[in-house]
Amino acid sequence: MIENVVYPAYLDAAYSRSEGRRVPEGEAVEDPTVDEIAKAVQQVGYDAVVERDKTYSREYEQRGRVLVQGADDASKNDLVQAIAAYVAILRD
Repeated sequence: MIENVVYPAYLDAAYSRSEGRRVPEGEAVEDPTVDEIAKAVQQVGYDAVVERDKTYSREYEQRGRVLVQGADDASKNDLVQAIAAYVAILRD
């Protein structure tokens, strides 16, 4: 089983692509949390495991990460974009 890792920096509108953002700027959200990401992963239809003690390699602060389990049928890029869309919906 493949586990995809999603860090909050992948969806953060305050970050540039070189700083770690993986979605287009229009789809990015301000300061996403691992809890929001985990809810969005479950809305997409996959299992999520939150690891709060992890740090993205390009960041200094510890914001955690989410392991996405069972996403064998989706590419990481498609998965991250779907998660970003659901985080934006959850905030509305």
